[in-house]
Amino acid sequence: MSAEPTPTEITLHTASRQLEIAFSDGRVFMLPFEFLRIYSPSAEVRGHGPGQETLQVGKREVTITRLEPVGHYAVQPEFSDGHASGIYSWSYLYEIGSQQQALWADYLAQLEAAGASRDPADPRNAAFVPPAKGCGSH
Repeated sequence: MSAEPTPTEITLHTASRQLEIAFSDGRVFMLPFEFLRIYSPSAEVRGHGPGQETLQVGKREVTITRLEPVGHYAVQPEFSDGHASGIYSWSYLYEIGSQQQALWADYLAQLEAAGASRDPADPRNAAFVPPAKGCGSH
């Protein structure tokens, strides 16, 4: 059984707002900051189980203000909107990088269905109220 690919290089491109991540198997992903923010693996975004996800709206302009290593297995970005609780493991980054096109199309369809927008100033987003979570730890 072969080992999972691990990053060989990680570069933050602040001007284009993308995280470039090269893996040991030769694959390289360019992951927009917005994409990383809306697919944060945090409980705040994903919930604690299926059906508890919170649709992220108005994140088009989000940036990564800091990127911290977590051991030898992950990174934890801090986003300009204050979100900083997602820990992105190498396997999770590889997974969402591999599925980026399908995940992005799914996100755009979810926004459309919710009547929301990627744009932070869009008035439709003011009407979008995420459901309350019963977690109490966020």
